[in-house]
Amino acid sequence: VQLVESGGGLVQPGGSLRLSCAASGFTFNNYWMYWVRQAPGKGLEWVSSINYSGGSTLYADSVKGRFTISRDNVKNTLYLQMNSLKSEDTAVYFCAKEHVNVPNCLDAWGQGTLVTISS
Repeated sequence: VQLVESGGGLVQPGGSLRLSCAASGFTFNNYWMYWVRQAPGKGLEWVSSINYSGGSTLYADSVKGRFTISRDNVKNTLYLQMNSLKSEDTAVYFCAKEHVNVPNCLDAWGQGTLVTISS
């Protein structure tokens, strides 16, 4: 299993970024997928998750209305569109795969991509 995030960078407050996560080594469309972030000096925070088809999505209150999770099951890629970015969104963003038998248990993670929101 391999998950490779990309798309992070430095953005001004109010700006946008789109993160991508390329998946390989497993049947992508059989799994819920997640975005999780870790701000500097803080613990992991769940951001968003999406079901197998992309028809069901969930968001943390802190990002609801600003972030959109999506997936392309042909390209085996997960996305996170982030708009109206705030300084508190600064974090390393990880994509992760849910365990096949244990809901909300994440058994594979990418290396993360750094998002920095600063003027």
